Amino acid sequence: MSSQSPTSGEAARAAWMRVLALSTLSDLEACAQDYADTAHDVLRSPETGLVMLRGRMGATGAPFNLGEATVTRCAVRLDDGSEGHAYVMGRSASHARLAAICDALLQRDPEGLSAKIIAPLAAKFSAKQVEASTKAAATKVDFFTMVRGDD
Repeated sequence: MSSQSPTSGEAARAAWMRVLALSTLSDLEACAQDYADTAHDVLRSPETGLVMLRGRMGATGAPFNLGEATVTRCAVRLDDGSEGHAYVMGRSASHARLAAICDALLQRDPEGLSAKIIAPLAAKFSAKQVEASTKAAATKVDFFTMVRGDD
């Protein structure tokens, strides 16, 4: 089995698809409002299903089925033939459709649209992660053991 590393274009696309999938619908709509009405054909209308989540004990153990998660997917084709695909957690058909449109548009103009759509979404997501980490850190409890002196 050969292992091929992704090209820079594939890595960039994977990165922006991650940001589109992890963003909230309201954030995505705010950043991509100028592109939401882009003419497109629907290749795969938004459909919701389940995916199996897998885990490993200690990240190195044998894989096991952790549970299922709801995912919505969509595929579109723009007038110039660019195809966009999206998978988002949950049941939001509009999120999946808009993310697929953005994926197709980003393939046409990755540099220009990354600054307009992806950078603001990534910044908002990062800020939300920092906020969640700060809240979690505030509840951290350090446990320690005191040695009693008994032998």
